Amino acid sequence: MNAVLKPSACFHCGLPVPSGSSWNVTIDELPRTMCCPGCEAVAQTIVDIGQSAYYRDRDEYAVNAFDATLMPPELRLYSNDDSQFARDASSCEATLSVEGIRCAACVWLIERQLTRLPGVQAASLNVATERLYVRWSRAQCEPGDILQAVRQVGYTAYPYDAVRHGERLQKASKTLGRQLFVAGLSMMQVMMYVAPAYLAAEDGTLDDSMASLMRWASLLLTLPAICYSAMPFFQGAWASLRARTLGMDVPVALGILAAFFGSVVATFTGRGEVYYDSATMFIFLLLCSRYYELQARRKAASALERLQHALPASASLMAGFPDNRATTLVPAGTLDVGDIILVKPGEAIAADSVIIEGTSALDLSLLTGESAAQRRKTGEQVPGGAINASAVLTLRVLKPARESTLSDLLKLIERAGSGKPQIAQWADKVAAWFVLGLLLFAVAVFAFWSWHDASRAWPVAIAALVVSCPCALSLATPTALAAATDSLLRRGVLIVQPHVLETLHRATHIVFDKTGTLTLGRPVLQQIEGLGNMTEDACLQLAAALEAGSAHPLAQAILAAAGEQARAHAEQLQEVQGQGLEGVINGVRYRLGNAAFVAAIAGPPLGDTAVGMQGMTPLYLGTQGHWLTRFLLSDALRPEAREVVAYFHRRGKQVVLLSGDQEALTQSVAAQLGIATACGECLPDEKLDFVQQLQATGAVVAMVGDGINDAAVLSAADVSFAMGSGAALAQAHADTVLLSSQLRSVLDTAQTAARSMRIIRENLGWATLYNLTAIPAAALGFLNPWLSGVGMAASSAVVIANALRLRKA
Repeated sequence: MNAVLKPSACFHCGLPVPSGSSWNVTIDELPRTMCCPGCEAVAQTIVDIGQSAYYRDRDEYAVNAFDATLMPPELRLYSNDDSQFARDASSCEATLSVEGIRCAACVWLIERQLTRLPGVQAASLNVATERLYVRWSRAQCEPGDILQAVRQVGYTAYPYDAVRHGERLQKASKTLGRQLFVAGLSMMQVMMYVAPAYLAAEDGTLDDSMASLMRWASLLLTLPAICYSAMPFFQGAWASLRARTLGMDVPVALGILAAFFGSVVATFTGRGEVYYDSATMFIFLLLCSRYYELQARRKAASALERLQHALPASASLMAGFPDNRATTLVPAGTLDVGDIILVKPGEAIAADSVIIEGTSALDLSLLTGESAAQRRKTGEQVPGGAINASAVLTLRVLKPARESTLSDLLKLIERAGSGKPQIAQWADKVAAWFVLGLLLFAVAVFAFWSWHDASRAWPVAIAALVVSCPCALSLATPTALAAATDSLLRRGVLIVQPHVLETLHRATHIVFDKTGTLTLGRPVLQQIEGLGNMTEDACLQLAAALEAGSAHPLAQAILAAAGEQARAHAEQLQEVQGQGLEGVINGVRYRLGNAAFVAAIAGPPLGDTAVGMQGMTPLYLGTQGHWLTRFLLSDALRPEAREVVAYFHRRGKQVVLLSGDQEALTQSVAAQLGIATACGECLPDEKLDFVQQLQATGAVVAMVGDGINDAAVLSAADVSFAMGSGAALAQAHADTVLLSSQLRSVLDTAQTAARSMRIIRENLGWATLYNLTAIPAAALGFLNPWLSGVGMAASSAVVIANALRLRKA
């Protein structure tokens, strides 16, 4: 849809046209009025390169400086009373999407602008996801003030919306693609004139009139690159200067303008060198690097974006169930507790529900990182966000869509990436000072060469500006961390706090809870001891028949061990609370339970009933006058527990086990895993004291717990992990949530942390080495401007490509 032209408005930018204006451009065979010679030049260039369709297809005017001082009326409607901003009685918080992010310097500029705003308590912008987290005081600030402050430094912010954010990213990618195309076209056309001029100048066959013609042709062909393709750099530099800061676009913009206007002066005077080829090549290469960076940021944030689009917008409501099974498509947000919904194969479940009809396989990969589908049957609960993979299900809603498991997960994600680790803050500070030092250095280089060899002063100064790569310094850390976070999230590990990878890498002590962390958190049949003449398998089947209808955890362990094979039917079942079960199978009466309960029917025990039971729960099976067997059950170790503990031992970490269980059982688990320090019968406050005492001695403590009764110690640890799933996500106090509830995820995170720190050091080392080598080389005159542009673009590309290696598991 075309932009609606306002009366007496510039056709290009929409600003009012001054009275008596004579600026105009013929577009689509009609004269179009312009407000200034700048708009006239840009519009004429767009027409000259055959892109008049831009004006027919656009849906808004070009960006202009006037817009930066205005606040769209709809943004002023936001207030602290909106539920989306509520935090507590005194403060509000919001996650905003920011348009126009170009590099890490934009992040620093926006954060600096907001922290100066009265009432803003925290502001953190994630360069990978382009989302801004802000917390402010209700009494001192309104959402409109924050949006206005961001707009004043040349950016647009609005409350985060996944659909709008996706559309904006797609639009930004297309715009950058067009700018890259125009820059490439200009570069190739300019090179067609410059290359013959270079060759002819060497053998003296190029006369002055032809040389002048080629310069003027090169000037005209360079204008589209300067006036359109280079706009992101000029806008970024202008925004930095308006905010009285030196962003990374400043030296880039100065280098482009110096090369262009120096060439223009040489073209008009007919004396000196022209650098149109260098300017267009620099713009093209830098746009290539920026386009690559943009795509890298999209990839680094892909897992987060996938989660944000996972919740369905609608659901099939069965309002007349069970009498009427007709369905009505309704917004998922309108579902209430108790509503009946129908979910077909391939559809996502809109809210946490319980299956009332059907059996199907569910894809929970978005929630847990597990790729294998899991079967769910009637009576079992299913989380919102799961994908129905195989059969039609009829569900009863247990929670509204806004309170579903996936929604809780997304709330945690809103916290994820909202801060920066210390290493990223250090890199940003270094990059900011680097720009200032670079500008001063370029001035000194120009002054020296003006004295030493004035004919080379201009190109050498341009090369010094162009060759530097402050972007590599600032991209080194955030790109690596974003890629690592994305990789872990795809494997079921949600990094909530920004310091996790950095702190885990330097942790000295790894503290584990036992139940539900190192162990499965449920009893498992460990051993069967025969006490009579019946085989172990036969005894197990008898016990399973007696336990068939019980929901007790010990009964579930017996049933799991017996398997799905057909078993006898028990009759006259009686359960004695706290003692056991009695029933008749094939006419024979059996008892299953503790020793005293079974002894009443089987007779006196055959020996010491405590032998071999350290840390285990016994169940006895007996019949009239006979003891048949003893089942020993205990909370089993997780299969990966030994591997995880061994890994940290190899890395030189001190592993500690803290548990609220009996001391003997705790020591038994510690002995099996090779853990030297273990404490049992620890209350939550005792665990907290233990961790704080370690920290008082200088230890860096990582804590791994179940996230429920370990909240205090998880919060106190330097870095913490919670075995999280389902509704427990909303109560997680840990820095990291293991969505898959697999202990191996801790090992994955530790390995990823080690790789991340190594790659960050490699990136920072490369960026430092490149700048220490390239800048002096340019200052000494060994690099010309176009070769400097190649080096600058290549340096950023190397940093990004190296960081993206972390996306591979």
